[in-house]
Amino acid sequence: MTWAPIGASLMSSNVGSGLFIGLAGTGAAGGLAVGGFEWNASWVLIALGWIFVPVYIAAGVVTMPQYLRKRFGGQRIRLYLSVLSLILYIFTKISTDIFSGALFIQISLGWNLYVSTAVLLAVTAIYTIAGGLSAVIYTDAFQTVIMVVGAFVLMFIGFKEVGWYEGLQKKYMDSFPSVIVPNTTCHIPRADAFHMFRDPLTGDLPWPGLIFGLTVLATWNWCTDQVIVQRSLAAKNLSHAKGGSVLAGYLKIMPMFFIVMPGMISRALFPDEVGCVDPEICKSVCSTTVGCSNIAYPKLVIELMPIGVRGLMIAVMVAALMSSLTSIFNSSSTLFTMDIWKRFRCTASEQELMIVGRVFILLLVVISILWIPIIQTANSGQLFDYIQSITSYLAPPIAAIFILAVFCERINEEGAFWGLMAGLIVGLTRMIMEFAYSVPSCGEVDNRPAVLKDVHYLYFAIILFFLVIIISTVVSLCTPAIKKEHLIHMTWWTRHSKERQEEFKDPWNLPTTEASVSTTEDVEFSTKEEDDPGKTDYPWWKKVFFWFCGINVNPAPALTEEEKTALERKLTSIEESNPWKAVCDINAIILLAINVFLWGYFG
Repeated sequence: MTWAPIGASLMSSNVGSGLFIGLAGTGAAGGLAVGGFEWNASWVLIALGWIFVPVYIAAGVVTMPQYLRKRFGGQRIRLYLSVLSLILYIFTKISTDIFSGALFIQISLGWNLYVSTAVLLAVTAIYTIAGGLSAVIYTDAFQTVIMVVGAFVLMFIGFKEVGWYEGLQKKYMDSFPSVIVPNTTCHIPRADAFHMFRDPLTGDLPWPGLIFGLTVLATWNWCTDQVIVQRSLAAKNLSHAKGGSVLAGYLKIMPMFFIVMPGMISRALFPDEVGCVDPEICKSVCSTTVGCSNIAYPKLVIELMPIGVRGLMIAVMVAALMSSLTSIFNSSSTLFTMDIWKRFRCTASEQELMIVGRVFILLLVVISILWIPIIQTANSGQLFDYIQSITSYLAPPIAAIFILAVFCERINEEGAFWGLMAGLIVGLTRMIMEFAYSVPSCGEVDNRPAVLKDVHYLYFAIILFFLVIIISTVVSLCTPAIKKEHLIHMTWWTRHSKERQEEFKDPWNLPTTEASVSTTEDVEFSTKEEDDPGKTDYPWWKKVFFWFCGINVNPAPALTEEEKTALERKLTSIEESNPWKAVCDINAIILLAINVFLWGYFG
């Protein structure tokens, strides 16, 4: 892939319908600060292209758990990370995207929430199953254009309606609902609504958490998450991977203007619905008692846009939903088949892996749909806060271990594993408490434990991150170091090494190659010539099945040792030609300068 589709795919994989609904809703409830989640991404995207991707390419890996396996040895870290990544996808990505997309269609077309869900999933599943990663990336690139154009159209209509930015500032601060809860202030917009940097103790998004805690979460999301990194690893070379990161960084500046601010416009125009605080009113407006800020974006579309353009915005939301879902489905399938299924079926053929991956997608969808009722009532009805809080409880240990793996050669498998286990226990404890004690509605007494109501989830992310680093470092220093031969190409310091890495022996005595082909006779599909669907008279339905799933049972052409070596050298090369290297570096500096200016201007 070249830099343009990679950058567009990075953007659309992240900006799904969950982000449209969640960012706009949190913007409506609390103001501009939530846009910091988008602007922070620019810094971490540069880290992805300039620091992490060169190491991953040099290491010759295709999944993130595979990198940890080659870096540390053993299998338990790889298996754990695969399972945890899939759990995070269900709780924070798939279920929220399905819910938000269906919510938008429910408000727009009046369909039942679960009917909307079924229709969206049917359309999405068809080309995910049939197309694979190439189809997903190219479709993402096209849908990014639709999203950006449609969102900007709505932004200009909204700003015109409120009197541009000055009018928004006045009308938002006056957006009180007509029915309030007596003797409370929860109906009053925040005094710091138009500022990014908020009080470190009383702010809804305190500035130390927004800068440091958010960087921890962003590092996990952009630099270690399979959904994102898989796109960069599909680049033709390192310069194209860097160019994709820079393009995505430029694109991530925009959501503040075409998602967060329209959410605030929606509250300014429709305070009784979007800004409701009375539980009974909220129940009648959006079927939940904790608040209706999630309807801010679709409410704006339905009320302001002409009929034809409203259709465009429905297309935008469906494009956002489908692009993020297909990305997650494709990456989840890769994780499950390569890192879990092959662990127990080491002789599985390519065809078996493809079919297992597609069946696993269906299982993910079912689990995610069952989780939707929990999302509806979580975090005061603010979808984006729900996503970020769950991420804060589970992702910091992964970010910590990847940073240690890339930069600290002394960290070994024992240290990484026990650091991850300690982080999991602490994070799960907080997450379980979060669901056990629901957020009180307006006017209710907050009886939650102090660790919930006084320790912001972004602060918790910082604490958990450093806890895992300390535990991993101490355990590693108390156990034998990894031999230098095993670290070649695995760290930032050894990525340019000309030596060949000595791979760890598999403790389970299973094949270590990632492309092993079945030699057994009991697999459903074989690679014998007589089993070729093009040469054997299969029933028509089986030929259609093979074609739809992209299954080719022709034997792969045999490569000589020289050809294998040349191919491996090409796939793991991080050399760059000077003109394009300089272009990427200059654009990265310009992007960061723009980013710093925006933080300062809105700070």
